[in-house]
Amino acid sequence: MTSGFGLVVRFELRDEASATGFDELVSRTVPQIEAQEPGTLAYVVHTAPDDPKVRVFYELYADRAAFDAHEQQPHTKHFLAQREQYLTDVQVTFIERQTGKGPAAA
Repeated sequence: MTSGFGLVVRFELRDEASATGFDELVSRTVPQIEAQEPGTLAYVVHTAPDDPKVRVFYELYADRAAFDAHEQQPHTKHFLAQREQYLTDVQVTFIERQTGKGPAAA
């Protein structure tokens, strides 16, 4: 098992139209992450059933270098630049594994 490098990101979206645009941006970005980033162990997008304007991402990377490589990908740079038009707030929490079950090292 890898100790990994992770983060949780909470996005607050402006309105319903912004949520739709953000979701479309995500749907174009995630397949590229899956296909091109072997060091990205988990990249999971969640909705909040009680608040349709919230998205929460859980991201787990093999290590800090894998996260840094993710940040340099053209599709990630595009996502980061385009997401701002949809958001009112972003909260990022970096996390380290303490205990539990998770994916094996790549």
